[in-house]
Amino acid sequence: MADREAKTNAISGQPQKITMDFDPPKKPKINKYAFTCALLATMTSVLLGYGIGVGYACMIAPVYTAEISPASTRGFLTSFFEVFVNVGILLGYVSNYVCSKLPKHFGWRVMLGVGAVPAVILASVIIWMPESPRWLVMQGRLGDAKRVLDKTSDSVEEAQIRLADIKEAAGIPENLTDDVVQVPKHSHGEGVWKELILHPTPPVRHILIACVGIHFFQQSSGIDSVVLYSPRIFEKAGITSSNDKLLATVAVGFTKTTFILVATFLFDKIGRRPLILSSVAGMIFSLATLGFGLTVIDHSDQKITWAVGLSVAMLLAFVAFFSIGMGPSPVVYSSEIFPLRLRAQGTSMGMAANRLTSGVITMTFISLYKGISIGGSFFLYAGVALVSWVFFYFVLPETRGRTLEDMEGLFGNFKWNFPKKKNNIKEVSNGSNGPNANGQVQLGSR
Repeated sequence: MADREAKTNAISGQPQKITMDFDPPKKPKINKYAFTCALLATMTSVLLGYGIGVGYACMIAPVYTAEISPASTRGFLTSFFEVFVNVGILLGYVSNYVCSKLPKHFGWRVMLGVGAVPAVILASVIIWMPESPRWLVMQGRLGDAKRVLDKTSDSVEEAQIRLADIKEAAGIPENLTDDVVQVPKHSHGEGVWKELILHPTPPVRHILIACVGIHFFQQSSGIDSVVLYSPRIFEKAGITSSNDKLLATVAVGFTKTTFILVATFLFDKIGRRPLILSSVAGMIFSLATLGFGLTVIDHSDQKITWAVGLSVAMLLAFVAFFSIGMGPSPVVYSSEIFPLRLRAQGTSMGMAANRLTSGVITMTFISLYKGISIGGSFFLYAGVALVSWVFFYFVLPETRGRTLEDMEGLFGNFKWNFPKKKNNIKEVSNGSNGPNANGQVQLGSR
């Protein structure tokens, strides 16, 4: 029997298959060089809250990380940005708690000065980081881009494919392989804003809506109100001790950081859409329940223990649900969906919408809860989260495992434009049933 199979294979001219040919491909290991570059780039976000430098970093770090990462681990590496945001928040809470024990004239100086430590570290190591391979290609430096791709790809073959895709996106002919080549003028960025805003193609319009929308809804859920005003929220929930409020605030930072770390390992395993949709669903439930608990406390003349416990638990649950999906998703998603020619400007628009929305939400929170009550504020945030779930379901396609150059093909048709079901039966050219040129039988369609 084995001899017969070998003979058949010899006749067909096909190589004989062995068991190893059918084994599933091994999961690629994390590229250490790309991991280090991503780690250093995204460390800038630990200083979120400090004036102009971090404003640059909020846009540049995610784009750089997405462009330098292989597709297999891009979600994992790009989510580091949000990890360090939360590490910075947690360190801020801890330093506040520690500095509150110091003399007032000294404590605030220590709290402000510690922010210089990570900045000094970053300034000393960032000069050793390579340029983005896509930026190098756009400058015509193909040799430098190839060397970076060789270091940051999972294999030599992947590096070659990535370079070919980037060259095609930049408008550089495939047969140009010199270390330095002339780049077409249109790939330098002329007319980007016109193509992005004034006369976008359907895919670009869809991408822009998805980018700005995911950043807007992330902040309009009220997360920064919880982060910045958590002591006041805990006070409204019935925790009056200053020490207890600070400790509860540290718990918020710890929960946020822990679940962000969990999310980093899930992006490339289960995809962006499942994480976002399940995260927002949990946020809706926790925000509505938190609003209910705070409303009960607000309308009671005495301390209701179960309502206090429910409110604290739901606040931490909201932070956990947010962090496991909605927290890192905007940075990961928006930094990978734009075409090469529009990526920097498009991502900057998303981040601008993020920071603008955050500023509006945080500056209006106190006036909001004074106007419609603390419980009413979280009911409102729950309503916004519900709208965001519908938006994400219909607007955001899955991007897991796709190369950056393939992303534009995913956009242009919104979810509600369901394609008609195609007939899977192929029609032979003469309209009759019979074998084709390869000896395979095809049925004619009616």
